[in-house]
Amino acid sequence: MDRFLLNFSGGFLYFPEDKSLYLPAAIEFAILIIIVFATFRFIRRLAARQADKVKLLEERALQERDERLAKEKQMESIQKQ
Repeated sequence: MDRFLLNFSGGFLYFPEDKSLYLPAAIEFAILIIIVFATFRFIRRLAARQADKVKLLEERALQERDERLAKEKQMESIQKQ
């Protein structure tokens, strides 16, 4: 059975007898999880700021469009008279 597992895994799996070798891996894993979490929060905050900017630009564009349409409608009513 052990031979099968070694052949199946390609020798990639390694389970040391001395479990203290797991400690550096656990510390590195914890550090990487913290970095990933911080990066995720940074990206979400950045996306929220960009969404706010886009919302302001959209409101401004719609307001300018409404003003332009109102002017065009006013010009049409003047030309009809």
